[in-house]
Amino acid sequence: MSEVTRIIQGIQEGNLTAANDLLPLVYSELKRLAAEKLRHERPGQTLQPTALVHEAYLRLVGELDQGWNGRGHFFGAAAEAMRRILIEYARRKNSIKRGGDLERFEVDEADAIENGRDLEEVLDLDEALTKLEQFDSDLARLVKLRYFAGMTIDEAAEAMGVSPRTIKRNWTYARAWLGRELEGNDFIV
Repeated sequence: MSEVTRIIQGIQEGNLTAANDLLPLVYSELKRLAAEKLRHERPGQTLQPTALVHEAYLRLVGELDQGWNGRGHFFGAAAEAMRRILIEYARRKNSIKRGGDLERFEVDEADAIENGRDLEEVLDLDEALTKLEQFDSDLARLVKLRYFAGMTIDEAAEAMGVSPRTIKRNWTYARAWLGRELEGNDFIV
């Protein structure tokens, strides 16, 4: 049993100090996953990997009944928390109340190069992912782990408790399904 799994069991049993012990063990991996996800965001993104990790961690340990059954499940929950934070952030940035209908325009050479994804694309992906979750929750979980948490095929296989070959097959199917649902929007990871 890994140290992370042991601490997670302690949290489930009500050990309040176990949450303090968990963060140092998972922080670097969570930060790497957050940085990978934010690398795909649009230029000018103000959310930093550290802030994303801290917000996700606070949400994870703040829930009374996490129901985690190990390391893989914890990282799956972290991926979901990061996804929700990024969706909330995109919605906030896109709201008219906060000037979301205005587009930022900076004059420099970087304007000629478009990196990252548009806020509307993130919201479209969230809507498609919600539909996928109703159709097949395991495929939706895989997309969250690969796309939002930046996990590799092997890491996702471990987190989901299946073989890497199954993950590759399901990943191909999920990408095709989302691509069709998004109607021509490129879904690339």
